Amino acid sequence: MIPDKVPQEDVFHGSEDLKKTAHVCSFDKYKELYMKSVESPDEFWEDIAKDFYWKTKHTGPFLDYNFDVTKGEIYIKCMEGASTNICYNLLDHNVHEKKLGEKVAFYWEGNEPGDELTVTYRELLQKVCQFANVLKSQGVKKGDRVSIYMPMVVELVVAMLACVRIGAVHSIVFAGFSAESLCERIMDSQCSLLITADGFYRGDKLINLKLLSDEALQKCRDKGFPVIKCIMLKHLSKGDDTSPGSQSPPAKRPCPGLQVPWNPEVDLCWLTLVGGASDKCEPEWCESEDPLFILYTSGSTGKPKGVLHTVSGYMVYAAATFKMVFDYQPDDVYWCTADIGWITGHSYITYGPLANGATSVLFEGLPTYPDVGRMWAVVDKYRVTKFYTAPTAIRMLMKYGSEPVHKYKRDSLKILGTVGEPINPEAWQWYYTVVGEKRCPIVDTFWQTETGGHVLTPLPAATPMKPGSATFPFFGVVPAILNESGEELEGPSEGYLVFKQPWPGVMRTVYGNHRRFETIYFQKFPGYYVTGDGCRRDEDGYYWITGRIDDMLNVSGHLLSTAEVESALVEHESVAEAAVVGRPHPVKGESLYCFVTLNDGVTYNRQLEAELKKQVREKIGAIATPDFIQNAPGLPKTRSGKIMRRVLRKIACDERELGDISTLADSSVVEQLFQNRHCATV
Repeated sequence: MIPDKVPQEDVFHGSEDLKKTAHVCSFDKYKELYMKSVESPDEFWEDIAKDFYWKTKHTGPFLDYNFDVTKGEIYIKCMEGASTNICYNLLDHNVHEKKLGEKVAFYWEGNEPGDELTVTYRELLQKVCQFANVLKSQGVKKGDRVSIYMPMVVELVVAMLACVRIGAVHSIVFAGFSAESLCERIMDSQCSLLITADGFYRGDKLINLKLLSDEALQKCRDKGFPVIKCIMLKHLSKGDDTSPGSQSPPAKRPCPGLQVPWNPEVDLCWLTLVGGASDKCEPEWCESEDPLFILYTSGSTGKPKGVLHTVSGYMVYAAATFKMVFDYQPDDVYWCTADIGWITGHSYITYGPLANGATSVLFEGLPTYPDVGRMWAVVDKYRVTKFYTAPTAIRMLMKYGSEPVHKYKRDSLKILGTVGEPINPEAWQWYYTVVGEKRCPIVDTFWQTETGGHVLTPLPAATPMKPGSATFPFFGVVPAILNESGEELEGPSEGYLVFKQPWPGVMRTVYGNHRRFETIYFQKFPGYYVTGDGCRRDEDGYYWITGRIDDMLNVSGHLLSTAEVESALVEHESVAEAAVVGRPHPVKGESLYCFVTLNDGVTYNRQLEAELKKQVREKIGAIATPDFIQNAPGLPKTRSGKIMRRVLRKIACDERELGDISTLADSSVVEQLFQNRHCATV
């Protein structure tokens, strides 16, 4: 399972200084703890759970589960009988028991340099309690779902933890998603309240969130969904006295011209509500398997699926992975550059760091704004020690060379991390050599929305690193590689990545559709959790993620469903059929290459192309905007009518070696598509 020895050549090691204080200081120690975690999981996880406050203790096994659909319903249960409150553990426990009240919880760094705020644990607790009381005043109660659609501001953390404090279930929607996407998620989770902001800047681009929120709520009403209230935070319109309420401190780049629609029958002002709320709020004690949050991720059918995580297991796992993977120490300043709208932000900006009493940077801006040195300026400003970002960002910054990096000291950095997609070895080497100056180990983490936290990852002082490899499993995680027949492969091999048993933080179901949960993750190979990713294991036992094996694309670390994009394209009146595949991209990892078959009499032109891109943007969001759209008079299909996507991927990349195409109903389509591809435009 885990090799006895690891190679000494062509690998990179953490420093001896790092090993002196590390939680896991050697590969031998990792092996010892790993074997304990899989052979005696109850004992292993109970040791970690002791760090938290439990209103009642659990009874029975720490983990109970069934992964085999042939033996009945799939279920995962953790710490049954226990009760706790995550907000209490993240804030009250740190303030009162651990005496961390004056410690900085977040350094907020706005989009504009100089737009900043510091929030201590005590201040965060007071803000959360106030807003929890606001939620209760609006009738929100335990088990209710609350949708949050906000920029990267401290109030986003406040809103999510206020939900958790009263036992409500938050459903955060990334602020880059469209009104249609927000509407779909509000309706699917049956949310009783929406929390949003007036708007924000992403670099130079103004995003009017309130306008999008109003559009989403109107779409909900048009589809028969009941009217729900909307609480709006004034973020950009702080200095605008013509609209209700105001916020402080003022932004460095206020936007007095921002149009903020206001419907007094629906809309409520954050500041006005908080102004009359007490900063004391008793937590709602929740059972271990009570729902904690719903987070939507793209589904291969085109309909996003609501991944449901529950209280105790997720808390323990997010805390443990953060502590060990980043080797968190009390004097660290940690910075994860993700957005809280994604699972990375949930686990490694909010829950994991706060559970460990950590100080984090909360960043609203972009890595290239106002210049390409912004990230390293922030690192120096806050003396960041642990830095976690996406390969997309690294590849983008590589284009500008090392000079913008070398303008800054970066001497505080100790550990670097990557997330969202496999990192190519060239980007790994640049990150290690230029950014980390060959002294900072890189934790290349593989995990998913569904897993709740890291599942394959190096540990910085313990794991010899191979550039591009996710290395070995985290504690409690038992991976396997299967062939198409479901047989486990031993030694060096390549196939389907699966897991043989649960860990505390794994998802429990797809919200409102447990059957879909079973079908997606457990039906293909009974007895295993199926990740949907391909994987290779080398001769040294290292795991290498090879990418999605279903119809999913990984664009800039964000998982997109090809079916969802295709659905958006065919809604245009000119499009009869669409097929979407991924094409390698030097920065984003994958780009969207779309083939569209038009209705009779319709001419393909630049105007139509612009309309199609706009349609996808509005239906899904800017991240799904097609990079290429190609006119396809016909698509390569088998005689049974199935589109041969592997052929389309070859065409998108202009690769003529197609393999076996004997099952195509009309092979002449392929040559026509090769001719047309040179007309496709960026």
